[in-house]
Amino acid sequence: MRFPLLGVFAPVRPAPPAPATPGDVLARAEDVRVLLGGRPVLDGVDVTVRAGEVLALVGPNGAGKSTLLGALAADLPVTGGVIRVHGRPATDWSAAELALRRAVLPQSASLSFPFAVEEVVRMGRAPYAGTPLEDEDDPVVAEAMARTEVSGFAGRPFAALSGGERARVALARVLAQRAPLLLLDEPTAALDLRHQELVLRLCRERALAGDAVVVVLHDLGLAAAYADRVAVLRSGRVAADGPPRRVFSDALLSEVYDQPVEVLPHPRTGAVLVTPRRDP
Repeated sequence: MRFPLLGVFAPVRPAPPAPATPGDVLARAEDVRVLLGGRPVLDGVDVTVRAGEVLALVGPNGAGKSTLLGALAADLPVTGGVIRVHGRPATDWSAAELALRRAVLPQSASLSFPFAVEEVVRMGRAPYAGTPLEDEDDPVVAEAMARTEVSGFAGRPFAALSGGERARVALARVLAQRAPLLLLDEPTAALDLRHQELVLRLCRERALAGDAVVVVLHDLGLAAAYADRVAVLRSGRVAADGPPRRVFSDALLSEVYDQPVEVLPHPRTGAVLVTPRRDP
């Protein structure tokens, strides 16, 4: 006769969050302060991230954009204030629970082992291991690779790819994670013109599907074209926050970037164009 082992339980896997409604607050920074090396990098930052929106974080080098993204991801501890993810302080979530709620794309992607491209993308499905959603891994991975145009080299080693190809594979991993909050740090930095547009279109598509997307960008033209809102950071503070048409102005951007900037309407569409002022 066999007796069940007392006190032995299967681990309980956290459940994915319920689908968000457009406008729901999925992340919030409240009076957030961060010190790095004894230096204040963020100083009293308030930012709200809503489902159905693309929020672009822009500003000059050293303004605190990547630090703010890391804080929103709960990857970087804050010195003061609070980061909330899905309404709760980020520190209240376990790592497994966070993995179901937010997906993070860092500035650079590097791996120590010779993983193939498809294996890297499949890493995004790790939060669903041992759950019924694991059955969706194959179609989700295939879709993410197709959307980022990396299916053609699925079997190649990740380390053998160009910088732009690696960036797209890393984005595919984030998309495969299917988290409702996407946090992307300079996803277009290594990409050519075509793939910059592809990545920002994917951001818009995810927002239209109900996700919240936060993206760090240096290209103000891309931010104006694709973001619902922009937060302009300067010296660790938010200098302006709102729709690009309202926030982007010659005066503000020239002051923030310490460079004369012109904000113009596109001659055909009227969309906002941002360009450095280059006098003859």
